[in-house]
Amino acid sequence: MEAGLRERKKRRTRQALVEAAVRLFEEKGYDGVTVAEIAAAAEVSTRTFFLHFQTKDDVLFANAAPRIDLGLQVIAERAGEPMREVLGRAMEAMIGHVWDGDLTSGLAALRVRLAAGAPALQAGMLQRFFTAQTELSGALCRAYPDELDEVGAAALVGALIGAVVAATATSIGRGDSPDQVRDAMRRAAELVLPPGG
Repeated sequence: MEAGLRERKKRRTRQALVEAAVRLFEEKGYDGVTVAEIAAAAEVSTRTFFLHFQTKDDVLFANAAPRIDLGLQVIAERAGEPMREVLGRAMEAMIGHVWDGDLTSGLAALRVRLAAGAPALQAGMLQRFFTAQTELSGALCRAYPDELDEVGAAALVGALIGAVVAATATSIGRGDSPDQVRDAMRRAAELVLPPGG
C-alpha cells in the first residue's frame, strides 16, 4: 500500500515538473528557463527536480523511455507472428497511450517548436532517436535472427522511426489536433510497413 502511494506521489511530482517546464518554456523560451525556475514553479526543490530529471532537456522527453519500453516489450512477447506485424504492433504501442500525454499537454508541439531554434536541443533529439533505433533494431534482430541481420534491422527500424517522426513534426507544424497527429503517425508507419507487406 505504502509503495503504491509513493509511486503515485512520484508520478504527480514528475507531471507537475513537466507542466511547469512547458508553461515556462512557452513564456520565456527554452534558453531563458533554469532548472531552479522549473522546480520553483512546480513547488518542489531543485534537489527534487534532479531526482526526476538529469537536465531540463530531459523534461521535454519525459515519456521517451516508457514509449521505447512498450515497443521493446511487444517485440519480446512476439508469439510466432511475422516480423512486420510485430514491428507494426510495437509502433502502435508507442503511438498509443504514451503519446497521448505529449500531444494533449502540448509537450510534443513545444518540442517541435523549440528544436527548430535550439541546436543543442536538436542534438539531444537526434541522440534519443538514435538510441531508440539502436535498442529497437537490436531487439528485432535478436527476435528474428533468421530473417534479419544487424544492417537489415537497423534499416527497417530507422525507416519506420524516421517516417513517423517526420510525419509527426509535419502534422504538429500545420496545427493538427492530437487525433490528426496520431493518424499521421499511423499513416507513416503503414507506408513503411504496409498491411500484408
